[in-house]
Amino acid sequence: MPAPHRTRLAVWKFASCDGCQLSLLDCEDELLLLADAIEIANFPEASSDMRDGPYDLSLVEGSITTAHDAKRIRQIRRKSRHLVTIGACAMAGGIQALRNFADIKEFVAAVYASPQYISTLATSTPISAHVDVDYELHGCPINKVQLLEVISAFLAGRRPAVPAHSVCIECKQRGTVCVMVQGTPCLGPVTHAGCGAICPSYRRGCYGCYGPMETPNTAALAREWQALGARPQEIRRVFRSFNAAAEPFRKESEAHGD
Repeated sequence: MPAPHRTRLAVWKFASCDGCQLSLLDCEDELLLLADAIEIANFPEASSDMRDGPYDLSLVEGSITTAHDAKRIRQIRRKSRHLVTIGACAMAGGIQALRNFADIKEFVAAVYASPQYISTLATSTPISAHVDVDYELHGCPINKVQLLEVISAFLAGRRPAVPAHSVCIECKQRGTVCVMVQGTPCLGPVTHAGCGAICPSYRRGCYGCYGPMETPNTAALAREWQALGARPQEIRRVFRSFNAAAEPFRKESEAHGD
């Protein structure tokens, strides 16, 4: 009897800190349960045993910041049946997308002693700006439970059951009193759920690590921040962090000048 087909999984890295790949490696016991269903064919972070495609599922971490990587992601897309981006860098350009609001030549000159040897793009862009993406998993880093749900969903041929609501719902679920009611500016109302509302549970405002939720009303939130005394430059700064290139956050940051 022929051996049952195992889903061929590949994990790829672009400009990033590796944190989302480490979230996958943290799924040690859980991945053992999927061992009979998955063949990890290409995962340089975990093994030097790298096998050629095609792949059934590719998980991609990191943003596109060089011409070489723009070419490489197109090659990966061609040999991947499904492609899922994991984390803020792959989904929204990451913290490195701060370059998108300034002159990259000035950054390079300030950091490198010999900037003429540096070859980079003027912007840091999400994977979806270059190829078709089948699913985007939010987070900086991603939630490993949500990651396992995404992998299981693709194994079963269904849509991942990952909530699209805001962090506010998570605060309600854990019984956390709203920090904005207490006078602390918070990005929770416009931020995608997934962290479990960690910061508000310690009476700190949400930093927006998971990027914009499905239908964020950033303008209304910005007005609430202003009512709490936040200045335009503070509002601009909070929307320019891990998810600076995400469209709702980018537009709201630009609405508060430079």
